[in-house]
Amino acid sequence: MQTKQRIVPRTKLDFDLQGDIPKFWFGGDAFKTRFFDAMSTMFPEGERFFINCVRDFRDQVTDPELQQEIKDFIRQEGQHGIVHNQFNDRLRAQGIDVDAIERLERRFFDGYLRKWIPKKHTLALTAASEHMTAIMAHSFFERKEVLEAADPRMRAMYAWHAMEEVEHKAVAFDVMQKIAKVWYPRRILAMIEVSISFPIHTFLILNYMLKKDGFGFFQRAKMWASGLWWLYKPGGLFSSVIGHYAAYYKPGFHPWDTGQMDSYQIWLDTLNHTGDPILAGQALHAAGV
Repeated sequence: MQTKQRIVPRTKLDFDLQGDIPKFWFGGDAFKTRFFDAMSTMFPEGERFFINCVRDFRDQVTDPELQQEIKDFIRQEGQHGIVHNQFNDRLRAQGIDVDAIERLERRFFDGYLRKWIPKKHTLALTAASEHMTAIMAHSFFERKEVLEAADPRMRAMYAWHAMEEVEHKAVAFDVMQKIAKVWYPRRILAMIEVSISFPIHTFLILNYMLKKDGFGFFQRAKMWASGLWWLYKPGGLFSSVIGHYAAYYKPGFHPWDTGQMDSYQIWLDTLNHTGDPILAGQALHAAGV
């Protein structure tokens, strides 16, 4: 059992998102940059969906500790949406139709999932998604090489987001298990659905962005070939955390059973000491192997 981390909502962090961040901020690599940018366009609507799905059951919670964790979870997720919205303004300035992407995401989350799918199941989708975002912390920051070429400001933004995902990774899961009483088959079905839908949404947006950047069909085909290898090769961005991902399928799984990062404390101590999230992001990156 790993040490449970305190959930701390953090506001007014300055990532210098109005600064001179390059368009292709991931070492000039358009595919890698747009992979992260595509996720950023999904986060505001996605975070709002997660908040609403947990709120569906908040009135049934009697445990004061879980009540406080839900409150802090909502505040953290809300702040994630705010910061990614700020970054997404940069994408708008680059000609990316972020508003259209958000309308489509809203139609999926609100017009379909929230309207037609049982609340127990949307909560299970939320818990599965929270597991996915928490293990991204390992994928992005356990090895220096992964984000070595990224602009330090962008790396810091994703470090903050990832570390807070680690802090609140069990909240939706605990509400799902303790309050909604979701059974194992629904939990697993929800994870399978998220495992399919998340990359599909990301890849569709990524491809749209590359088209808007002016890359032709054959250029994009070459980018996709190398980009998918980067994601799924042995030790790749996704495949490197397959063990953390697969743990969710164990019948007795709980998020705090595994997956804590030793370098989390380095990020936290640096942020608390300096108040500078960019320095904290640099410290987290430096702590990677």
